Amino acid sequence: MKCIKYSDVLIDKFKEECGVFGVYDTEHLDEEVSILTYYGLFSLQHRGQESSGIAFSDGKTVKCKKSMGLVSESFSREILNDMNGYSSIGHVRYSTKGKSEIKNAQPILVNYKLGTIAIAHNGTLVNSDILKDLLEDAGVIFQTSSDSEVILNLIAREAKKGFKSAVTNAMQAVKGSYAIAILTQEGLIAARDPYGIRPLCIGKKDSKFFISSESCAFDSIGAEFIRDVRPGEIIMISENGLESIYEVEKTKCATCAFEYIYFARPDSTIDGISVYKTREKSGEILAANHMADADIVTGVPDSGIPATIGFSKKSGIPYEIGLIKNKYVGRTFIAPNQELREHFLSVKLSVLKDNVRGKKVILIDDSIVRGTTSKKIVKMLKEAGATEVHLRISSPPIKYPCYFGIDTPYRKGLIASSKTITETVEKIEADSLEYLSTEELLEILGNKDDFCLGCFTGVYPLSTPILDSEGNEGSENDDKL
Repeated sequence: MKCIKYSDVLIDKFKEECGVFGVYDTEHLDEEVSILTYYGLFSLQHRGQESSGIAFSDGKTVKCKKSMGLVSESFSREILNDMNGYSSIGHVRYSTKGKSEIKNAQPILVNYKLGTIAIAHNGTLVNSDILKDLLEDAGVIFQTSSDSEVILNLIAREAKKGFKSAVTNAMQAVKGSYAIAILTQEGLIAARDPYGIRPLCIGKKDSKFFISSESCAFDSIGAEFIRDVRPGEIIMISENGLESIYEVEKTKCATCAFEYIYFARPDSTIDGISVYKTREKSGEILAANHMADADIVTGVPDSGIPATIGFSKKSGIPYEIGLIKNKYVGRTFIAPNQELREHFLSVKLSVLKDNVRGKKVILIDDSIVRGTTSKKIVKMLKEAGATEVHLRISSPPIKYPCYFGIDTPYRKGLIASSKTITETVEKIEADSLEYLSTEELLEILGNKDDFCLGCFTGVYPLSTPILDSEGNEGSENDDKL
């Protein structure tokens, strides 16, 4: 028998990115901050399931422990009890650049002339290869294939100018998306890219400051949400408290719209916008503008449920649970042969037959990537007795890849890039299909100038090197993507 990764099975979703978390006790009272980081990472587990790690410091040195697997698989109480200090950062990873192996797990820890430094990074640098070549030409040796190590080396090379200056210069040199936590003996530094593509926020409890990819992590530890890290802002947390040490002026925010559609937990708030309310509103807009004749409306769990509730409220069509998610499907799945592997979706999702039998069903999902899973779910519903299945998607059609920290297929693998809605309906064997339009999404989010919509429109907040299917640089309009 063969164990395969859950992510290796063709599940028709974008892969999560990564999650970062950090804590600093300004009064140096709490020596169990690693336990707080553990709970914070637990709340961010949805953002990455390949590896997890925690770096911690007692003010004299920085140490790190990490492993492949989930947070609960990586850290026992005994391990956490030995991770004493008053500052800590943590990371959960899904690899978007760099192989899925322990050497690329984060935080990445390095020793340099002035001490020890660790970094946890969510996002993707689009100029990392260029910077890496320049650093290697200058004699730098890299231990990983992660672009996060580029940032560490940029900081280490300029640390003699002062740590704040070194970090500021490094952040000005890198291009792309990043939400970063950096830990040294002196304190905790957090930075967000100038476009704010990846989320990052600040919390506080008693004498402790926290940083996190999502605000939901603060709820798990009883911390108060203070604010989001502003696009282009670098903050430092030390015994002197929280200080904003650098901020780009007149920066245009371009937060990834997919954070609201799929990635973030529904109980998070990003840049002042409730993730749950955004998803519920998308369902209301679908009901108002993309109705179908149906007996019930149901959703694909979990991220499709808020939109389903919104659709039901607006339309008056009863919301029924049509699909049950098996919450105990782990990171690997034992599949003795290809035939059983094809049935993986039936292990992950099952149909509540009594609720769909003999019914015309509106099925709500947050997105379609390849169309493979949508086809299987439609088939499952019809085999369970649904007379019609009308698919409604609470995002615009995904036509272009993402270069900023999401693992997307090449353009040719995106069904909306190559097929019309009519052709897609035929492929997935639904009775009808409607998407939320880009204009409707912007109406829900409230400000068309504040979001990255690159995967929908092909217009990105900053230029990127484009790679073809062979990994070679090509033109910005290369249809091989």
